[in-house]
Amino acid sequence: MPSTLPEARLLEMVFPDHTNHLGTLFGGQALAWMDKAAFIVASRHARRTVVTARSEEVSFRVPVREGQLVELVARIVGTGRSSMQVEVEMTAEDPLSGDRRVCTTGRFVMIALDSNGTPTMVPALPALPAAG
Repeated sequence: MPSTLPEARLLEMVFPDHTNHLGTLFGGQALAWMDKAAFIVASRHARRTVVTARSEEVSFRVPVREGQLVELVARIVGTGRSSMQVEVEMTAEDPLSGDRRVCTTGRFVMIALDSNGTPTMVPALPALPAAG
């Protein structure tokens, strides 16, 4: 069943300049892509300028190798007055075999800003349909 939470999906290709001496994705590059996905979903939800306030609970589960594709799925899972909690899951895929594995997960807090750079209200999440 598709999620009713606001989400954004991005695809990236892991090229040699994204990797370390072992041929695996730099952790900082993974975080940058995850932050980008969080930024996009939060911007679309708030329809405001947003900034990253915090990244937390980032787990690097399996290495991502040069030549793999990564799919990032960012979902807003909670809102405050001006904040949005975004969970991001990064899945690595071997483009030849189709083998897919969740490689990295994390949570980001994004803040919406008004035209003066002051935190401003964000819409609440849509109500989930009642289980029936």
